[in-house]
Amino acid sequence: MFYVDRLILVAGILLLLGIVSSKLSARLGIPVLVLFLLLGMVAGSEGIGGIAFENYPLAHGIGTLALALILFDGGLRTPFTAVRAAWKPSLVLATVGVVITAVVTGLAASWILGLSPLQGMLLGSVVSSTDAAAVFSVLRSGGIGLPKRLSAILEIESGSNDPMAIFLTIGCIELLAQPETGPSALLGLFASQMLLGTVIGITMGHFGARMVNRIELTAAGLYPVLVSTVCLLTFGIAAQLGGSGFLATYLAGMTIGNQKIVFRGGILVYHDALAWFSQIVMFVILGLLSFPSRLLSVSGQAMLIGLVLIFVARPLAVSLSLLPFRMRWRELSLLSWVGLKGAVPITLATFPLMMGTPQAGLLFDVVFFIVVMSALVQGCSLPMVSRWLGLRVRVAPASSVTLEMSSLRNVDGEVVEYSVDERSRASGRKVRELALPDGAVIAMLVRENHIIPPQGGTEVLSGDHVIVVLRPGSRPLVDQVFANEDERRVEIPTSIEFPLRGTTSVGELYQFYDIRIDAPVATTLSDVMRRSIDDHENNVDAVARFGPITLRVRSINLSGEIEMVGMTILSEEEIALYEQQRAVVEDKQRINVSEREPPGGASGTK
Repeated sequence: MFYVDRLILVAGILLLLGIVSSKLSARLGIPVLVLFLLLGMVAGSEGIGGIAFENYPLAHGIGTLALALILFDGGLRTPFTAVRAAWKPSLVLATVGVVITAVVTGLAASWILGLSPLQGMLLGSVVSSTDAAAVFSVLRSGGIGLPKRLSAILEIESGSNDPMAIFLTIGCIELLAQPETGPSALLGLFASQMLLGTVIGITMGHFGARMVNRIELTAAGLYPVLVSTVCLLTFGIAAQLGGSGFLATYLAGMTIGNQKIVFRGGILVYHDALAWFSQIVMFVILGLLSFPSRLLSVSGQAMLIGLVLIFVARPLAVSLSLLPFRMRWRELSLLSWVGLKGAVPITLATFPLMMGTPQAGLLFDVVFFIVVMSALVQGCSLPMVSRWLGLRVRVAPASSVTLEMSSLRNVDGEVVEYSVDERSRASGRKVRELALPDGAVIAMLVRENHIIPPQGGTEVLSGDHVIVVLRPGSRPLVDQVFANEDERRVEIPTSIEFPLRGTTSVGELYQFYDIRIDAPVATTLSDVMRRSIDDHENNVDAVARFGPITLRVRSINLSGEIEMVGMTILSEEEIALYEQQRAVVEDKQRINVSEREPPGGASGTK
């Protein structure tokens, strides 16, 4: 009983110190994973804590569970738009890039440590993958903003490259234990890891989203727990069937996060806290496994291997893997530098220890040293490197207030928060000047720590957080209004009718939505339609075409004014067809005019 009480006390102290160290991370410029690892080392048998912990199977189990929860949280926050923009380079880096990194690092380790080529390849395989926990921690909690495409490549790569690293690690261990193992068995292992992990992850993600939306729970706080249960089931099913549990949980989280689910805000907050808890526990436990005296004895050799990994293997893997994508050298340099190592290499390094592989203790110590070195060298310098390459972007401060329709079901609406900076199209404009589509209402403005009830004359300033209640169909237009002028404009879907107020001017249509109409900028859409159709009082549903769009009269008030207009953006095929039809009509008109004209091109006189 006393032992349990003491264990709880020690766990509470370590968690408290971990939380405090995360607060110090930003001030010291050191990634939190390094502080968590150092905390475990200080609390270990050779530190002031004196905690003797050398249970590798237990550490492996805790690390696996924690990493699954971290990957699931990362998937929840990865939008499909980022996947569509970055899946090809990410997939190549997660496969080909991992192999190149493992081979180059393995050859260097074999020569530096005096190991056999296969033992060196084992070490290279263990440290070959970019660690998701480290990348998510540095990018999302370190205040470092990168261009969206680069950030998406790094996050998707780190979330999907574990199957290849696990395949290479287990393959090397199998070959060391049983040299007669054939390549077909290894290829089958990799195929099952990737294919089953992908199928199970996406399937469980759809199943989880449907279950969350359909089940009636008595307490809203149970919905986040239900989603976590889906995460654990996904990992367990994938692992039992021979697939990659890590890949499956990441894809399941991504599938759930990109669907409309009830209590979404609460689910995200809960899993963010769970991911932080998992990071603290995982890195502290892994730190407890280390022995500083043993790390010092291999420091020189491990540092040389780490330098090869950081400055040779990772850049070579990025350059060769992404050669077909014609990326700029600045982007390649940044991707090369953010090959962070973290919990996955240390967790994989416990495999040889549990399986009795020769030189397993040496491999673990070297891997641990490389992880700390990578986090310190690459993680600490990432802000400076991204700024030097001109690829660092400003991170919008988090809002102190959020809204959510958590208690409502089957509601055709959502609450969206937008951060306004000086480049936003909405910055410096009054609420009534924003030309928001019908069905979109600004519910709240948050300025610093103050709530401002919006009025028509309320000015939206840089630094504000705007909370908008809207119908889902109007989201693309609202995204346009709050987007940045120097960013790529949001692609508005074609063949979908968006409701706009008749008072929206032609100038606002171009300013906020990048749609140009051949009319004076002060002209309202109501006036444009009135001039284009006859008897507008009786012409609800009347349609007129203007350049790349069509406008339809949706409603007319009692005074005969057009209140609402439906705007539909034409697809490229529709525009091409229209141009062909217009060309045919113009040709016919020219033919008719030429037939009516007398010879000589002028009217005859007597």
